[in-house]
Amino acid sequence: MSVNNSYETAVRNFLKGLSTHDFLKIGIDEIAYVRAVPITGQAKSAYAVYAADGTQLSVLESMDMAMATLRHNDLLPVTLH
Repeated sequence: MSVNNSYETAVRNFLKGLSTHDFLKIGIDEIAYVRAVPITGQAKSAYAVYAADGTQLSVLESMDMAMATLRHNDLLPVTLH
């Protein structure tokens, strides 16, 4: 078994051993995501910022403002598919 393969196996075993709670904490202080949210009674959306564990942090008027807020707070924005 190669060193790289051993490392990958160790990482897989580590991740398999994480509880749901532990898994949700990965990246909590470093990663955030933005999602469009409807505004009641308006045609346009607002943009909610969420921590890696799904905790809503803020709601902003535009995607640009949400991304700037993440960067200003040293959070890495990620996309979800």
